[in-house]
Amino acid sequence: MRLASIKEHNEKAAIIVGEKVYLVESVNKKLGKEWSTNLFNLIKKGELDSLRDWYQAEGKNELENVEALNGNDVTYGPLYRHPRKIWGIGLNYVEHASDLSEKAPNTEPASFMKPDTTIIGPNDTINVPHQSERTTAESELGIIIGKECKDVSEEAAINYVAGYTTIIDMTAEDILQKNPRYLTRSKSFDTFFSFGPELVTTDEVEDVNALEVSTVINGELHRKNVVSNMTFTPWNLVSFHSKVMTLLPGDIISTGTPGAVVIRDGDVVACEIDGFTTLSNTVKDLKVK
Repeated sequence: MRLASIKEHNEKAAIIVGEKVYLVESVNKKLGKEWSTNLFNLIKKGELDSLRDWYQAEGKNELENVEALNGNDVTYGPLYRHPRKIWGIGLNYVEHASDLSEKAPNTEPASFMKPDTTIIGPNDTINVPHQSERTTAESELGIIIGKECKDVSEEAAINYVAGYTTIIDMTAEDILQKNPRYLTRSKSFDTFFSFGPELVTTDEVEDVNALEVSTVINGELHRKNVVSNMTFTPWNLVSFHSKVMTLLPGDIISTGTPGAVVIRDGDVVACEIDGFTTLSNTVKDLKVK
């Protein structure tokens, strides 16, 4: 199942079926359901499993009785605005570390956290801040936590995951290169985290390790790699961070990029992942008038 948040309807949750978009609110009214109409609340309240089970059983057919929006006519927002935590993973592909002339961590993930004020959605504008002369964008596979998760094993991790999404993560690279202790600041400017347009539930992806993640700039492929080439796999990341702190429904783990690209005023940067709807954003350099 694929879910999104639709801007024209106050960022309410919707089920995506091909080119058709069904607001959960409309499903409730037409079919007598009582699911949350906000995607974050759907996850937080543990309703996603029942929604998915209904969809897989009879829901696909019952949706034919619900008024649909045309996917080409709606504007997608970020999946939601206020997750409790956003974990980012640095240098998780060895090739990316070599781009930065750094050694990739090989014993524990190089993780950091981002504030929710960085969040934007599909087709929103990434702002290169006044403080940076060299900002990069990085396509990443995102993991959405679906259940409270503490001290779980790698083998059990998938049971705590709601699904996956496309992410573009930004870094003020010149700030970071001044001093590694500036990592949080370099990652935390407004508009520095785009995610969506779809949450793809785990049952839709046969093998997450086989997914190819691509960073694309102005329609040209910059760098591509396969998830199996990560130093720390998605399930390792969930397990590892659940042993640091309790992961909560809606928390996001951005699993690392195959390659970061410098972005400039007027650029269009995109995250492409096999079988996922492309996430793209335009770039505005605030220093350019």
